[in-house]
Amino acid sequence: MLGLLLLPLVWGPAASSAAAQETFRSSVEAVNLSVSVRDSRGRVVRDLKQTDFEVLDSGRTTPITDFWSGDGPISLGILLDISGSMAVSGNMARARQAVEIALSDMRYGDEAALFTFDSRLEEVVPFTTDLDRVKRVSLEGEPWGMTSLFDAIAETARSAAERTNRHRALLVITDGVDTGSTRTAPEVSGIASAIDVPVYLLTVVNPVDHPGGEFEVLDGVGRAAATSATLADLARWTGGNLRISSVPAHTVEGLNDLFIELRHQYVITFEPGVSVGWHPLEIRTRKKSHVVRARGGYMTEPARVGR
Repeated sequence: MLGLLLLPLVWGPAASSAAAQETFRSSVEAVNLSVSVRDSRGRVVRDLKQTDFEVLDSGRTTPITDFWSGDGPISLGILLDISGSMAVSGNMARARQAVEIALSDMRYGDEAALFTFDSRLEEVVPFTTDLDRVKRVSLEGEPWGMTSLFDAIAETARSAAERTNRHRALLVITDGVDTGSTRTAPEVSGIASAIDVPVYLLTVVNPVDHPGGEFEVLDGVGRAAATSATLADLARWTGGNLRISSVPAHTVEGLNDLFIELRHQYVITFEPGVSVGWHPLEIRTRKKSHVVRARGGYMTEPARVGR
């Protein structure tokens, strides 16, 4: 079993002081986790039961109060980079093709929303089951402006988290060049993990920029390698994953794998801890060779219940 990388939270709000006559409790009623499990060969594990899991909250085992598994409808927020850097080397065409491939992997009952970003975030199509509507508008517009990748992820993740489907995720399609954000990768991953939306990043690149690829010309210290490391950390902290695509076959394989994982996530619920602040989480299974991914923790804040 591969333990989760736990993210130290640096942006958490300071605890408020309470008057003597007031009582407080945690503002979080229950913590819901979307958990994906793979075996040692990278295959999605679909047949686990509640008793196969252990939840460690701040290092202590906590009881699971609700458990759900199964193939259900998906709510997928698609965040498409339309920044100026995407106009280079055909990356915009690769990104638009990725949107089409993602939508073709969706089924009746699934829902999707399309967001775009450059120097600002725009909701182009709100969440809808009319997937053709999303496909039609995704081919419009030209790239311009600056990239605000981390800011856009933070805002879009909140929208995806509000959906009622059990399977929810954010798919970010970008070249990974972030020149306009006001938040760092750890800050954004902390926000995304706290609202339980796994972020899956598909980074589109020219074949010569593909790390480890057949046509790679970078030496491991160039832009592609540095960018990939940053995005990989972001994805891992949220319980998601990262794929790099330079040819259509990469995109098809990566998105097919994404949807298999999404449709067979486990949803685990437990009561939050009583202490205020950041609670790091680790999810384990009985089989040590399993690779478990989920968000790295959750935040509790004081909430007034009376005088």
